[in-house]
Amino acid sequence: MLDLLRPLHVSTDNISRMRPPLVPLATLIGRELRNEKIEKPFVKYGQAALAKKGEDYFLIKPDCQRVPGDLSTSFSVFAQIFDGHNGVSAAIFVKEKLLDNVLSAIPQDITREEWLQALPQALVAGFVKTDIEFQQKGETSGTTVTFVVIDEWTVTVASVGDSRCILDSQGGVVSLLTVDHRLEENVEERERVTASGGEVGRLNVFGGNEVGPLRCWPGGLCLSRSIGDTDVGEFIVPIPHVKQVKLSNAGGRLVIASDGIWDALSSDMAAKSCRGLPAEIAAKLVVKVALRSRGLKDDTTCLVVDIIPSDIPVLPPIPRKKHNMFSSLFGKKALSSVSKSTKKLSAVGAVEELFEEGSAILAERLSKYFPANANSGLCRCAVCQVDQTPGDSLSVNSGSFFTPGSKPWEGPFLCSNCQKKKDAMEGKRSSRPTVMT
Repeated sequence: MLDLLRPLHVSTDNISRMRPPLVPLATLIGRELRNEKIEKPFVKYGQAALAKKGEDYFLIKPDCQRVPGDLSTSFSVFAQIFDGHNGVSAAIFVKEKLLDNVLSAIPQDITREEWLQALPQALVAGFVKTDIEFQQKGETSGTTVTFVVIDEWTVTVASVGDSRCILDSQGGVVSLLTVDHRLEENVEERERVTASGGEVGRLNVFGGNEVGPLRCWPGGLCLSRSIGDTDVGEFIVPIPHVKQVKLSNAGGRLVIASDGIWDALSSDMAAKSCRGLPAEIAAKLVVKVALRSRGLKDDTTCLVVDIIPSDIPVLPPIPRKKHNMFSSLFGKKALSSVSKSTKKLSAVGAVEELFEEGSAILAERLSKYFPANANSGLCRCAVCQVDQTPGDSLSVNSGSFFTPGSKPWEGPFLCSNCQKKKDAMEGKRSSRPTVMT
């Protein structure tokens, strides 16, 4: 259950004492240019929540390890925000299962660099596998998910729905690391839903008047992506938008929150409201500011995560100055864009963008390099990780539609159950889950 937000009373004098001495920007940039050895950062976090319906959940695991027992392979999973709807069962199930499903999709005995490169695809597989498993329970609730993995200075974010993650970098630039999957705001998602067999429209009331936000029918859901929502239709897909960035050794702050925050505050407002404060107080202050702005109209959950250089106790406040034309670090990318393997430097000492992909087409999100096991002759399903004989496995390129250059005999391979899920998400067939007893 969520912790109720306690009244926050922070005096101006207390805040002043909390603020650390400013580190000159020239010093931070100088460290970069001198290519000094970069140590692992400290990761500090705080959370705050206030319940209206009791359907927001989160999970914090700061002590994960790529290799069990090897502290040098540590990474953190923070800020899984599960904003449930139509009940809490989907949110609770995803909280318990998603991390394991993601990790099981990453090959063993690989280097850290290879692990980070494999992570975006593993996130896609983990989201889809979790959705399939939840459908097998025969329940109809659904949930948004924002899943954040921090490995040293590299941050990877996967999301479905309208929970959001922003990055407040040390240059004073606020960047959106997620894409909102609200039908009202996302034209590409509206087109995809209708092309897959769904209908998009507003709620009709007496007299034929339309009210409220755009929704998909049947079901009336305002979102185009989530985990669960079996009763709505398979055009509501669990395939996440994924973005991966690398911070400089100046560090940065993540603010991850459910829509109870973002319906009240813009990304800039949320970031500016808590700059210079420790993460624990910052999270509570963001919630307090959101409540003051809009009142308690929905579950309101916020996690603040600071990625801090080892020689700085807390992130210093950003000097107040007018933002110029470079105040936007990187804008939203088209959801149908291809994988971004090229690296782009946003600013000296700021953020390096490593990867971004948001396509809702499963075949575009899975690598083809899934050969048969040389020893067993088996093919492994790229989603559920179950080994299949070649005769039982299907390539994601199989079916009635072939993209130019697609080769059905190449991987990645899907088992028959995951292939049915893929076809259903693309509107090629209806999918009725088999309820497990």
